[in-house]
Amino acid sequence: MLNSIWAQIALAMVALAGTATVADARRMRRRDFDRVGFMPWPTILIVALVIAVFATALALKGL
Repeated sequence: MLNSIWAQIALAMVALAGTATVADARRMRRRDFDRVGFMPWPTILIVALVIAVFATALALKGL
């Protein structure tokens, strides 16, 4: 299954979703709330998961 480009995209998006989850958790625990970040981690997480689901479906279908 990992020979498919869709499977590789799905794996990369799951890794990105994991990174976004960790980064958002770190952002929520920061001490100085006045230091705002510029990355929309929740949005990145949702988009990465949606892409991962579609890429997994296409990989399983065999496209």
